[in-house]
Amino acid sequence: MSTDTPTASFERKTAFDAASPTLIEGLPGLGMVASIAVDQITTQLDLDHHGSIQSAALPSVAAFADGRVRDMVRVYAGADPPVMTLQSDIPIPPNAAAALSRTVYQDLAEEFERAVFLAGAPAESEAQLGEVVGVATSDETEAELRDAGIELAEESGSIGGITGALVADCYAHDVPASVLIVRCDPRLPDPNAAQSVIENALEPLVDFDIDTSELEEQAQQIQQQKQQIAKQLQQLRQQQQEEGETLQSRAMYQ
Repeated sequence: MSTDTPTASFERKTAFDAASPTLIEGLPGLGMVASIAVDQITTQLDLDHHGSIQSAALPSVAAFADGRVRDMVRVYAGADPPVMTLQSDIPIPPNAAAALSRTVYQDLAEEFERAVFLAGAPAESEAQLGEVVGVATSDETEAELRDAGIELAEESGSIGGITGALVADCYAHDVPASVLIVRCDPRLPDPNAAQSVIENALEPLVDFDIDTSELEEQAQQIQQQKQQIAKQLQQLRQQQQEEGETLQSRAMYQ
């Protein structure tokens, strides 16, 4: 059995120089909230493809959009407003999480001032859908959340998957970061929860203006577009459970 540790690398495609940019993570997770929200942000702000993360631990598949093949895990960037986004066309497999996270804090952290991560949490009632709370990694990021009117999470819990790995590495290496936990429909991609996190948390926190009307108007189409990725994510989780991996008794968000 091979004991090689998977590695990853960031391949920079464009130069990027902006004042105090924020990295917003949009990797597939529960409700596809992060992916849907960050797709909208990247499109609305017309961000440039800044670079891609490559790793042998990622599946050997070809992603494409608009008739062109593209890298699976991509970073976009723009200077006005100063924003970077991290996106993927596939769920990140558990064995690739550590390598991808390491690449973000080693190769990308010098380019952004802070990171904002998005994690979905299953809504326990219809009234909870779209609720957002924050988790900070430092006094500085806690103050930023409070200033943006975002309540801090009161319960204890843990953040799993690639988002958890990214948050843990930022915390360990003193990279300013915060997490926005969004209550969403755990069964289907949830454009309405994505709309809520943009309007009620990301806009005041990052200080930009995103038109979210498309998420409401095209909710069914967006659900269909993201359904295949959501199914792949569920298959990964089922595989983990079958291999004997157990979740902690406290709430876990992804």
